[in-house]
Amino acid sequence: MKLLLKSALWLLLVPGAAGLFPARLQAQTGQASQTTEKQFLFGGRIEMQLEGGDYEVRPAADNRIRVTLRGNVGNAKVAVNTNGTHADVTIKDTPHNDFHATIEVPATSDLRIRLTGGNLLTGAIKGNKDIESQGGNAEITTGDPKDYARVDASVHVGNLDASPFEQSKGGFFRSFKWSGPGKYTLHASLLAGNLELKR
Repeated sequence: MKLLLKSALWLLLVPGAAGLFPARLQAQTGQASQTTEKQFLFGGRIEMQLEGGDYEVRPAADNRIRVTLRGNVGNAKVAVNTNGTHADVTIKDTPHNDFHATIEVPATSDLRIRLTGGNLLTGAIKGNKDIESQGGNAEITTGDPKDYARVDASVHVGNLDASPFEQSKGGFFRSFKWSGPGKYTLHASLLAGNLELKR
């Protein structure tokens, strides 16, 4: 009961948290308002700190990190910093509604994403994935399950659908662990909302 109250309070307080539970996520379209980009290595590690909003992370056609903001950009600030095989992407001071960002990364990249709240859609990016969100919806494209050595996913309140790993659960404190023959790891955690792993 305490967790339910905390989750409900979070949805009221976090910017952009209202209305974050559509049946499926849709990639955002529209004229770009602001773009930030930087050259980066194929196969590097990218850490993202993202404040509330709707995000699509997808493979780029080149070896660059490219962040494009759309919709109500407001006073949102974007920083992309690279150092050898490591990169940091930070988006902060996002407005409370209608904020959308597309983040393109090299098609093979290790990703660590921390989202304070909103919707997240990831494309077919090869590599290790470590993704956590406090609330909203997360739809993660995994690719072939055989590419992974270890997978763990959890949702505190909401639905967990991981059809590539033959898992589908709803309710409270849903989680699963999976082992396979591959080399990558996948960790996905959502406090409240819907988490989907898809091929």
